[in-house]
Amino acid sequence: MKSPVVKRSIVIAGHKTSVSLEDAFWKGLKEIAGNREMTLSDLVAAIDTDRRHGNLSSAIRLFVLDHYRNHIGEDRAHGASREMPGARPAASGMRID
Repeated sequence: MKSPVVKRSIVIAGHKTSVSLEDAFWKGLKEIAGNREMTLSDLVAAIDTDRRHGNLSSAIRLFVLDHYRNHIGEDRAHGASREMPGARPAASGMRID
């Protein structure tokens, strides 16, 4: 069985390192870098500089998660409602005994 974690090499501040992430996190990281008009290496270098503890892969996962959580929060603050495809609206006032 193939692992969902993909290991890739990246140059950060002139040094080559490898980072292991699930494909969804790589895609999210690339999307964020593109939206900020940054290179992937520059974004990862910024994440690396700001991390307090843990390894770089974990710091990247948390960064991507926080980015999308904040994005959802901004959408809600501006009245935009985004639901996951196929999701049913939550039932209000239902009581399950």
